[in-house]
Amino acid sequence: MTESHMADQVGPAAGEPPVVVKKYANRRLYNTESSSYITLDNLADMVRAGRDFIVYDARSGDDITRSVLTQIIVEEENKGRALLPTAFLRQLIGFYGDSLGGMVPRYLEQTMGAIARQQAQVREAMQQTMGNLLPPGLEEMRRQNVAMMERAMSLFSPFYRPSEGEAPVVDASDEVRALRLEVQELRAQLAAKQAGARN
Repeated sequence: MTESHMADQVGPAAGEPPVVVKKYANRRLYNTESSSYITLDNLADMVRAGRDFIVYDARSGDDITRSVLTQIIVEEENKGRALLPTAFLRQLIGFYGDSLGGMVPRYLEQTMGAIARQQAQVREAMQQTMGNLLPPGLEEMRRQNVAMMERAMSLFSPFYRPSEGEAPVVDASDEVRALRLEVQELRAQLAAKQAGARN
C-alpha cells in the first residue's frame, strides 16, 4: 500500500507496522507475522479491520501489493458484492495510457478518504440520534413484551413450554383478563414515556 494510504488508515491498528505477506509461485500467501498460510479472504478481513499489509513476491522480492488488492476486489465483485459500476470500470480503463491518467490515483484516494470519513460521521450521527429517541427503560419494556408474548403463546399452543420459572397456565379466562390488563398498563407506560421524551 502507498505511504499516503498508510497515513490515512484509521482504527486501532493504524499505528502498527504493516504485516509482511509472501506470495509463492503456487499462489499461496504466507503471513510472516502469524507464520501461517492465509487466503485472499483473510487479507480482505485485514483491510476491513484497518490492518495494513505489504505483499512481496517470494521469488523476486517485488512488491505486488497493488495486484493482490486488485485480486481481492475481483473476488469480492464475483461474490455478488458489486460496488464498481460498469461505466466506472470502463472510464477507469480509458485512463490507462492517457496523459491525465497520473492524476487519477490521487483523486481516487482523496475521494475514497472523504467517503470513509462521511461514513463514520453518518454512523456516529445515527447512534446519537437513535440514543436520543429511545425512551429510558426500553430494555425493561422489551422484557415485559417478551414475557407477555410467551404467556399468550401458552394459551394458543398445546405444545408450548413456558420458560424456566414461569408458572403453567391454570385458567385461560383469568390469564386473558390478566393479559388485557397488562396490555393496558404497557400502553399507558409507553404513552407516558413518549410524552416525557417530547418534553
